[in-house]
Amino acid sequence: MEGLLLVLALALIIACLWYVSLIKKRDIAREALSAIDVQLKNRGARLPAMLEIASGSMQEERLLLEDVAELETLLSRAYDQTQTEEISLHLELAQRLNTRLAQLLADMDNYPELQSDNRMLEAIQAYQEVEEPLAAARRFYNSAVSEFNTAVGIFPGSIIASVAGVKVLPYYEAEDVPSTALDAGDFIN
Repeated sequence: MEGLLLVLALALIIACLWYVSLIKKRDIAREALSAIDVQLKNRGARLPAMLEIASGSMQEERLLLEDVAELETLLSRAYDQTQTEEISLHLELAQRLNTRLAQLLADMDNYPELQSDNRMLEAIQAYQEVEEPLAAARRFYNSAVSEFNTAVGIFPGSIIASVAGVKVLPYYEAEDVPSTALDAGDFIN
């Protein structure tokens, strides 16, 4: 009888320790998600200047500019980091904005007047200075999510997670926004 109680006590201790480990890993992933949000806000603060300058020259791209502005507005709204569905939606909006920004930067190559506008070059440079920290925050988040999701998915974590209502978190799968290539020859002449 004592042996059975000892085994049950040991199992309970292991379950509690595993649960604490799951919650700690989840909190690290949420902290990493907050770091992504900070970088997205930094990037969002730089977008209006770039969009304002581009709107004067890129009349044919009006829908793209409006789409970027709308996605940025949606992305800046508050969401509940405790709800997996809301996190997924937030990260999906961030990816859609990344895609549209990549398209915008690529389309700017078709406008030589933008490539020679110092205000635009400064706006693009300021924007791109945020992209590296954003990519680093995304890598940290995905690493934390990978560790958390693995802990949730393996035994006994899967049982403890289902009993405690702990769910896996979504990854932030985004392509890096390419930088616009500047040809020095365009500025020498």
